[in-house]
Amino acid sequence: MKDEIEIRVRNLVKKFGNFVANDNLNFDVYKGEIFGFLGANGAGKTTAMRILCGLSHPTSGELTVAGYDIYKQTELIKKNIGYMSQKFSLYDDLNIVENMELYGGIYGLSRKHIKLRVEELLYKLNMEASRNTLIADLPLGWKQKLAFSVAMFHKPRIVFLDEPTGGVDPITRRQFWDLIYEAAHDGITVFVTTHYMDEAEYCDRVTIMVDGRIDALDTPGRLKEKYQATTMNEVFIKVARPDFQLTMDN
Repeated sequence: MKDEIEIRVRNLVKKFGNFVANDNLNFDVYKGEIFGFLGANGAGKTTAMRILCGLSHPTSGELTVAGYDIYKQTELIKKNIGYMSQKFSLYDDLNIVENMELYGGIYGLSRKHIKLRVEELLYKLNMEASRNTLIADLPLGWKQKLAFSVAMFHKPRIVFLDEPTGGVDPITRRQFWDLIYEAAHDGITVFVTTHYMDEAEYCDRVTIMVDGRIDALDTPGRLKEKYQATTMNEVFIKVARPDFQLTMDN
């Protein structure tokens, strides 16, 4: 992990009327780090991620992403990040290559660059023989890996992954994480949300959100030590579901 800060968040607050979705969040994410953003449904993870991607504005707070101010430089932020949403974001009625070319154009790459990047990714994903296959006809695991590669098409400084492995089998999840490790090794910062606590073990650091707040933030090893747990699932239960833990103990 390097010392260069790619995401800086100070006192982030996001309100929807009287509802506080993000309650005074503070954290840094470093270059080449795999940063896990955990929490139950409704904890505020996706809201915070959308703000960091420039897709929503905070109510208050100081935030920089890839060195750019979240209030004044959202377009520059968008050019330096990749984003993979919970819902599959590629176009079912286009084939693999057409989707890649479409997003390459959206990212502002030249035709020559797009062509080279398409061939590079097809080879890397072992999809050369399937280049003309419609997205609708691909297995879910292939779709997820392709969506990640498209989010990385323009080689961004930071990639945001919102529950990227939901619904795929364990082998495909492992393969997907190999892609994440490779990106981090290349110096790309990976900001990922997940409901799978075993995946939290793969992160350099994780934060656990509860009711819009950050209630824990550290390496998986230190969190397990602090909460006297053997797995991140146990840590999560103790931090985010103390009522459930109490029921188990009784």
